[in-house]
Amino acid sequence: LRLSIPHPCPQLQNLLAEKVEQLMEWSSRRSVIRMNGDKFRRFVKAPPRNYSVIVMFTALQPQRQCSVCRQANEEYQVLANSWRYSSAFSNKLFFTIVDYDEGADVFQQLNMNSAPTFMHFPPKGKPKRADTFDLQRIGFAAEQLAKWIADRTDVHIRVFRPPNYSGTIALALLVSLVGGLLYLRRNNLEFIYNKTGWAMAALCVVFAMTSGQMWNHIRGPPYAHKNPQNGQVSYIHGSSQAQFVAESHIILLLNAAITMGMVLLNEAATSKGDVGKRRIICLVGLGLVVFFFSFLLSIFRSKYHGYPY
Repeated sequence: LRLSIPHPCPQLQNLLAEKVEQLMEWSSRRSVIRMNGDKFRRFVKAPPRNYSVIVMFTALQPQRQCSVCRQANEEYQVLANSWRYSSAFSNKLFFTIVDYDEGADVFQQLNMNSAPTFMHFPPKGKPKRADTFDLQRIGFAAEQLAKWIADRTDVHIRVFRPPNYSGTIALALLVSLVGGLLYLRRNNLEFIYNKTGWAMAALCVVFAMTSGQMWNHIRGPPYAHKNPQNGQVSYIHGSSQAQFVAESHIILLLNAAITMGMVLLNEAATSKGDVGKRRIICLVGLGLVVFFFSFLLSIFRSKYHGYPY
């Protein structure tokens, strides 16, 4: 018994080869391939394909005023460049971008009403739910995107960031400034032993850490979220697993106000000034603590819905 094994259609093979060749040519010019509606439908949606495509749907035009899109695009470029210039680079994965002003029909076709959004289009079949990157929960750092791509495509990308000397320059300027100040006041260094100054510096560090600045640095969340349907802007994230940058600024200010209230209460209790003035300071400090701590608790309640109040 002889079985006939069907061979792929030569026309499909030629079409696939042309598509891969064209994508490789574009990738050699730019790590992220810009696509309009026609290119998207031909190279991403239409078969045949034997490659995966990562698409960033965004709105980078200045009139869109999407600061989050620009931040996410910077991380996306870092990731695409890491893949393009790595030794493991191949024609099995391509990075593309669809801007709303260049491919509004694509957004309509996919029923997409928010940006930025990252999607993976597999070599065969349609994208599944896991092929859409959970940006709100994970953030858009290049390392997180690389981990998600590895889960979806088995392509592991080691992220290489371009050297950033701004931190080194800032540190050198700070050291120079402090060194110059100490040199100019070398005959009078009593200010180094100023407890108030050291206390203020310590409080600034504490406020920055307790407000979640380090989490923002690691995860790279958006500053705020604008609902595309009603235009409402949210500064507080509704989940206890994430936050916005604006939210950390709000928490920092609330903690600072509460601390100021505690300082005033302590001042009213320990100073030996006029009784009436001390009473006013006490009431102001108490008001600051009660009002802003209540505000802080309300934010906590909105994020931790299951907390047993």
